[in-house]
Amino acid sequence: MAKRPVPRYDFKAFGEAIKTARKGRKESRKKVCDEMYISPRYLANIENKGQHPSLQIFFELMLRYNISVDQFLLEQPAGKNTQRR
Repeated sequence: MAKRPVPRYDFKAFGEAIKTARKGRKESRKKVCDEMYISPRYLANIENKGQHPSLQIFFELMLRYNISVDQFLLEQPAGKNTQRR
């Protein structure tokens, strides 16, 4: 059976947000990686190349830097109010 063609999500915006937040806190990549038990290259690839992080690392980074998942995963149509009254 063939795989269902599904476009891969682009994590570049997430990586940029993580990098901005990390630098805003003046944390080195090494410090973050040591505390999260991941390699500096893995974090660098997430930040710079948009590498897909594991689900666990995705959640840990979001919680660490108080980043909302909504802004990256939920698409909002431009110019349309999506709130219901």
